[in-house]
Amino acid sequence: MSNDSFTTQEREHLDPFFTNLDRNIFGLKLPQEVAGALFSRYSRSAKDLRRVFLDEFLGEMGPFQAPSTPEDMDALKKARAFYDRVLVGYGDDSVAQLGGAHIACEGISNVAANLIEDARIGISPLEKSTRYVRFDKKDSDGEYLFYKEPRIMASKHASKYLKVMNLLFQTYARQMDPMINFITLRLPITEMSFKHPQTGEALTYADIERDAELKKWAQTAYRGTIRAQACDLLRGYLPASTKTNVGLFGIGQAFEYLLTKHYSHPLTEIRQLAEKMHGELNTMIPSFVKRARSNSYLADTYQGTRGFAQEGTTGLRTAPAEAVTLVDYDGEAEEKVLSAILYPHTRLSLAQLRAEIKSWDTERRSRLLQEYLDRRKHRRDKPGRALEQVYYTFDLLGNLGMYRDLHRHRILSQERQDFSTAHGYDTPNELGEIGFKKDFDRCMIQAAELYDQIHADFPHEAQYVVPFAYRVRWYMKMNLRELVHIAELRTMPQGHPDYRSMVQEICRKVENVHPTLLRYAKFIDRKDYHLGRLQSEMRTEYKKSILTPKPPSGL
Repeated sequence: MSNDSFTTQEREHLDPFFTNLDRNIFGLKLPQEVAGALFSRYSRSAKDLRRVFLDEFLGEMGPFQAPSTPEDMDALKKARAFYDRVLVGYGDDSVAQLGGAHIACEGISNVAANLIEDARIGISPLEKSTRYVRFDKKDSDGEYLFYKEPRIMASKHASKYLKVMNLLFQTYARQMDPMINFITLRLPITEMSFKHPQTGEALTYADIERDAELKKWAQTAYRGTIRAQACDLLRGYLPASTKTNVGLFGIGQAFEYLLTKHYSHPLTEIRQLAEKMHGELNTMIPSFVKRARSNSYLADTYQGTRGFAQEGTTGLRTAPAEAVTLVDYDGEAEEKVLSAILYPHTRLSLAQLRAEIKSWDTERRSRLLQEYLDRRKHRRDKPGRALEQVYYTFDLLGNLGMYRDLHRHRILSQERQDFSTAHGYDTPNELGEIGFKKDFDRCMIQAAELYDQIHADFPHEAQYVVPFAYRVRWYMKMNLRELVHIAELRTMPQGHPDYRSMVQEICRKVENVHPTLLRYAKFIDRKDYHLGRLQSEMRTEYKKSILTPKPPSGL
């Protein structure tokens, strides 16, 4: 059931636009533009998506209606019959790329959210943010929002699971307001430097106080930035069982494979999630997902390789590792990139071009790179596909909170190990400065003890216990084009300090082997920031102010 309850009148307003009003998995019957905007707002709200729609969207959408007339339904039946003929009769999977659906998954664990977001092509998820939303809210029964895993709850570990999960949330909640006050005193608004959100002019707070509108924007942005900073520092307490909301759009073909993978997964929550999602998708795109079911190849292969890995690595100890290890890279990177730049403009083969470029001196190579990359004015001027010729593989070790942020980059190859407490945890310096480190360490130790106890009986389910502060190991293999995208996006001032530091180190590793190529990733930010989100929040508040309709005079 949803945490929200609706009045009879609200239900009448909502009914045409959602597949159900009572369950936590539901579909949207909305124009694509409206659904996309709704999901975007949803990621920064603690509300149920249907409540966001009711409170913030419904009154401004105008007279459009959901497709529920007899004519529309008849057209829908004909379209589904066509898809059935082509998809089932001819097995043409590409037809299932022509239709899609928006679906919301509410009250699912972070374990489940990460498995949904493993999907790379054809699925676009957006998750409730741990930066903009406080996770100290309780449900209608007065309980913190964490997933009560069925196998754990039916075992001897149940009482300790509840005790430790509640301890993590209670400590997070108790420390939130003191942390906000601590950051406010440490970084007062009067000592901040600002840029005018419209002109970019440098301003002091004294300048801003002279303009009522600017002062309003600055104060609102500052409060939001302070809250985000506090959430960043305390999110290490949140366990992987923390319930979250994920909105996603997917094409039919991608949903079919996502459901098949989830039906074949060893975790109860994931199989149940697949069943619920399948039921809702059957009301929207039934033809595209009718073949989704548990797959013995996926399930048996997972179990077989897992058993082989455990048997084959018994006795090997985990070696100390850096946060970023460059495992392999291309020794002929420049030749490959330069020949790919020239290729579409000639009639020569790649082999010929590579052989020719081997004879070029450094100055000539640099001139071609400048022609290809120097005109970029900002990070949204994307480098061309020639940079896709070169690949790098990184083995990464970082806290779970950081991993969740970098996990969003899906157009590359990445794979993680199970969440565990084996690699230790990260402690933000500010927790020591404010006097919270002892509480933090006690919580982390208790979580690790519980993890070990549950892991002995339920190795898959033990993941739910792991707090975000604990480190996880994963690899990322990406081409140079994607690396530039990640480097320039994830080092921006408003980025979380943890992943900014990791991405900066990734860049240093690549510069050591390919200094010429990375020189043209011109918008990598190497600096550290306090309240790095402030300027971004100022711009956001300014945009909201000019887009919000002003009430008529006299009202």
